[in-house]
Amino acid sequence: MKLFEFEKHFPDEESCRERFRQQRIREGVVCPKCGCVHHYWKSDKQMFQCKECGCRQSLRAHTVMHGSKLPFRYWFVAMHLLTATKHSFSAAEIQRQLGHRRYQPIWELVHKLRSIMGKRDDKYTLRGNIEIDEGFFTTEIPADEKEQPLKRGAGSQAKTKVLVIAESTEVENPKKGRKPKSVGHIKMVVIPNQKASTIDAIASKVIDPASSLVSDDTKSHVNFKDMFTEHKSLVVDPKDIGKVLPWVHIAISNAKTQFADLYHGVKREFLQEYLNEFCYKFNRRYFGEDLFDRLLMIGASYRSDFEHRTYG
Repeated sequence: MKLFEFEKHFPDEESCRERFRQQRIREGVVCPKCGCVHHYWKSDKQMFQCKECGCRQSLRAHTVMHGSKLPFRYWFVAMHLLTATKHSFSAAEIQRQLGHRRYQPIWELVHKLRSIMGKRDDKYTLRGNIEIDEGFFTTEIPADEKEQPLKRGAGSQAKTKVLVIAESTEVENPKKGRKPKSVGHIKMVVIPNQKASTIDAIASKVIDPASSLVSDDTKSHVNFKDMFTEHKSLVVDPKDIGKVLPWVHIAISNAKTQFADLYHGVKREFLQEYLNEFCYKFNRRYFGEDLFDRLLMIGASYRSDFEHRTYG
């Protein structure tokens, strides 16, 4: 959605509140007490009331705004900024745009939006021809590990392991300068280690068993041949990585560039939320101006699992 259109449709708090109410009705309001899906709106209380048991719930209840006291327009502006470009905005920049005095509530708001992006993408399974590999993202060293000698390579305390999976289809007679494969959806999941059992558990959950996988030759992938229709395990020369696993490494490179441009440092415990946003927008890269409406839709449908850990 373009800036002028956003200002036209959502000029004030009331317009945002009403649009969110309409979206909740469209998605369906479910009673948390009896499970009934039939409600009516009590305008005097600004609440939904169940037609069966009379249980009431607020407009924000069981949505991404659950428990929040921030204005509806704050949420709408944040959703607009996060979907207006293929890049992103830091919480500090969104705080500045909103003119809010405190950083913490805006930081939580943005992470809750990123959390439901991940929940939405969790509904989808990757299928067909699949690239799979691990990436290593630079993150802040946890406080309890700072006193330890800094390790080198993939085992460094400053590196966090991420499993990256991409739907990748061969292109017949690709044009000069184009990739040999086209990309569908991607997933990026933070993993604690590269053990085969860890990767197998995630792969079996997010990839259709009828898929054909291609990966580099590593012990982490030894069980794929028994889990999926086909698995090609290749010894890949670094200079050929763009031909064998092009989209996995494009996704890793683009995500790293985006994070480096936005943040002074990313904490390991929050990396998954940043990856959620990157994948959500990548998977909907052709949605254009509809992306705001899609995020609003899931905002009215999903309650975030994100819980802040800054206080206390």
